[in-house]
Amino acid sequence: MKRAVSISLGSSKRDSAVELELLGERICIERIGVDGDMERAARLYGELDGKVDAFGVGGTDLGLTVGDNYYKLHSVASLVRHVKQTPVVDGSGLKNTLERRVAPFMDAHIGPALQPRRVLMTSGADRWGMSMSFMANGYEGVFGDLMFGLGLPLPLRSEAAIKRVAALILPVVSRLPFEWLYPTGEKQEQNTPKYGQWYDWATVIAGDCHFIKRFMPARLDGKIICTNTTTPADVAAFRAAGARYLVTTTPRLEGRSFGTNMMEAMLVAISGKGQPLTDAELNQWIDRLGFQPSLELLNE
Repeated sequence: MKRAVSISLGSSKRDSAVELELLGERICIERIGVDGDMERAARLYGELDGKVDAFGVGGTDLGLTVGDNYYKLHSVASLVRHVKQTPVVDGSGLKNTLERRVAPFMDAHIGPALQPRRVLMTSGADRWGMSMSFMANGYEGVFGDLMFGLGLPLPLRSEAAIKRVAALILPVVSRLPFEWLYPTGEKQEQNTPKYGQWYDWATVIAGDCHFIKRFMPARLDGKIICTNTTTPADVAAFRAAGARYLVTTTPRLEGRSFGTNMMEAMLVAISGKGQPLTDAELNQWIDRLGFQPSLELLNE
């Protein structure tokens, strides 16, 4: 049996393991949260190196791709310093392939409810493929890279603005302690409503689930949530807030959607190549397995 493991800086309360069969191959995918403990994560990578078929890096990224530029997150690189054999992916491949398909999927399955075509993206740099999917399909966008990432109340409104900000600040912030930039461990369970005017403005609220939940207002009546890595508790929270639809960019397995890093690690394991897959190879596997986003009606 193949085995893919995502070691996440996130909360251990979200841990899960699933066994499934893909194209006649049995595979176990497992998420292990370390509650923000980077040294524990590094140790686990070292202990499991060579014993599993692929690693996912969860709750963070090894780097961010914005347009044609890649920005390495130096403060995260030490997580995988002990890995010598097992291939490691952080989900950026699926963010640039599978998530680029999400806006056409929503048009086909939701249609008129997508008017007006306005999207609040928690971070354009973090999910470049998703951001470009919306922009290429006629959405007006507000990108919260500075708001959600750095706490600065400055919305970005265009692809060019994201690129300019990325070029200016990512070489600096990539060297800051990661926990300064992104909620880890128990912080992922906190909710401090902010930027309510942009939640109200948007028809679609998209991006990282932790960012969406961390700052969302009490009511999201009629909104369409587009994200991934959702647990049953996340789905219940969005339903209770009045959201109409939940779109997850990765397929749901046994009631939850796993992160792009977990799903990409699964594809690397199934491929048997022993190395990360190119975007072209990922697209081939996505098509071969029939992967597509999932849609759930939360409230009529």
